[in-house]
Amino acid sequence: MNLKIKFNLVLGLAGLVGIGCSAFFSHQLLQNIAREEVLDTARVLMASAVAIRNYTSEEIKPLLADQQQQKFIRQTVPAYAANQFVGQLQKKLPDYSYKEAALNPTNPANRAHTWEAEIVDWFKSNENEKEFIGERDSVVGPVLYLSHPIKITNPGCLACHDTPATAPATLLATYGSVNGFGWKLNEVVAAQIVTVPMQIPLQRAEKSFYIFLALISGVFVLGVILLNILLHFIVTKRIITVSKQADKVSMGELDVAELSLKGNDEVSSLSQSFNRMHRSLVNAFDMLEDKDD
Repeated sequence: MNLKIKFNLVLGLAGLVGIGCSAFFSHQLLQNIAREEVLDTARVLMASAVAIRNYTSEEIKPLLADQQQQKFIRQTVPAYAANQFVGQLQKKLPDYSYKEAALNPTNPANRAHTWEAEIVDWFKSNENEKEFIGERDSVVGPVLYLSHPIKITNPGCLACHDTPATAPATLLATYGSVNGFGWKLNEVVAAQIVTVPMQIPLQRAEKSFYIFLALISGVFVLGVILLNILLHFIVTKRIITVSKQADKVSMGELDVAELSLKGNDEVSSLSQSFNRMHRSLVNAFDMLEDKDD
C-alpha cells in the first residue's frame, strides 16, 4: 500500500467522522431553530388573542352594559372576541387555531377534547406553572401547541358561573342552565391553547440541512483533490525521484548527476543527505581504485 493510498484512507476516515458529527449537530440545531420559529409564532398569536380579550373586557363590555341587561351580547365575552379574531385569521391561515378549552364551559363549542382536557388537568396539578408547550400529530402534520391556564381570580366572573340562580337571565336564555356553572374562585377552569403547524418550518430546516451537507461534502472532496495534488508534486513525485536515484546508485551507476531538489522541507533535506552519501560513495570507490593501482 503506497503513501498516497494510506494518506487518502486516513483523510477519508477523518472526513467521514467530521462530516457525520457536523451532520448530526447541524441537523439538531436546524430542527431546534425551526421549532423556536414556530414557538415564536405561537407566542405572537397567543399575545394577540390576549390583547383582544383585554380590549373586549376593558372597553367593549362596559359600553354595552345597559344593552346586556335586555339581551345577551356575545361580543362582550372576551373568549368570543378572541375566537372571532382567530377565526378571521384562519381564513388565510386555516391550520392555525386558538381555543379556550374548558372542562365545563358555558358554550358547548369550548368543551375540551381529550388531549385539551389533559392540559387543563396538568395546570390543575401544577398551579404555579404559567405555560405548557408540546407537540402532537394532526391531519396537517406535526403541530406545536402553546397553552396558558385560565384561572378564576376575579370574583365578578362568578356572577355568570356560580349557580344558575345567580346567573343573568339573558345568559340562561342563550346557553341554558346546564353548563358553565359551579366554578370556584382561584380554580383553573380552562386553558388557552394555540396550535401552529410545524411542517413548513421543518421542511425548510430539512432543505437547509441537505444544502449544508452538500456544501460541506463538496468542500471536503475539493480539499481532498487539492491535497492529493499537493501531495503528488510536493512529496510523492520528489520521493519517487529520490527512490529512482537510489536504485541507480545501488546498481553501481555512480556517475549519475546529483539530485537538484530545492527547498527547505524534509524531502529537500533527504535529497541533500542522499547527495552527500552519493559523493561519499564515489570518493570511497575512487580511494579503493587508487589503492589497487
